[in-house]
Amino acid sequence: MESKDRGDGLGHGAGDGAGQGPRPRIRVGDIRFPVRTLGPGARLGIWVQGCVLACPGCMSRHTWDPRGGTVRTVPELLELWRTALARGADGLTVSGGEPLDQPEGVAALLAGAARLRTAAAGPAAPADLLLYTGYEDGEIARDPARTAAVRSADALVTGRFRAAEPTGLVWRGSANQRLRPLTALGRARYAEHLERAEEPGPRLQAETADTAGTTDTADAAGAAGTADTAGAAGTAAAADAAEGEDGGNDGRLRLYGVPRSGELAALERGLRHAGIRLTRVGWRSGNPPPP
Repeated sequence: MESKDRGDGLGHGAGDGAGQGPRPRIRVGDIRFPVRTLGPGARLGIWVQGCVLACPGCMSRHTWDPRGGTVRTVPELLELWRTALARGADGLTVSGGEPLDQPEGVAALLAGAARLRTAAAGPAAPADLLLYTGYEDGEIARDPARTAAVRSADALVTGRFRAAEPTGLVWRGSANQRLRPLTALGRARYAEHLERAEEPGPRLQAETADTAGTTDTADAAGAAGTADTAGAAGTAAAADAAEGEDGGNDGRLRLYGVPRSGELAALERGLRHAGIRLTRVGWRSGNPPPP
């Protein structure tokens, strides 16, 4: 099944960004609030569409195509951020896809988000800005556009996803990936998480078409009877799609978070045993469901 934009959980529908003039734009695969599995607290999640890195085992293959998603202007995205802040957002997480494949738009987004969060913070600690990228620190440092894109971020998660190097560290998909604070706020917010192992409990936030806009955290694997399955099969991002065997609803399923190795295959098996047949998923292309 094809993924369709169903709004962002903030009361906004999708647009194509056409006719918006010279304002910076980003091709976006998904937007969701609140996301609770990709950084501390309740966060606005923005998934950039398009990725040239194409890490084997990525759970978000549907975000690779640079022609997919929808084009959004940075002012549109900042208005969503303003709304999320008004609703108590603790942070913004930008993932993908690969955000640094669209460095100019991401630079404008993060710079604008930093200005808005400072104005909205009042006496409270401001919301933080977390960016996921598959590029290594050296690859970022050698590229002026990528360097500019991360300048306003408070923290980065860097490095290709490597399926053969699982990790138990929170918010990372493989052992080579680094969580790196960049600012004083980033150090205050993330220092305790640099070597923190993930704790028991929800790792994936699950949403179906019937729950669009509510997106409270749920342990998707547990719901399918596979809560004890171990391992990390993908980087942080969203994945789709499921269809009921009776065809009684549109059957789209979104998963947000960083699964353990083998967890997505176990989820498919658990859903199938519960009578739910997956017809297309964002983490596998051209392969049959696991036995």
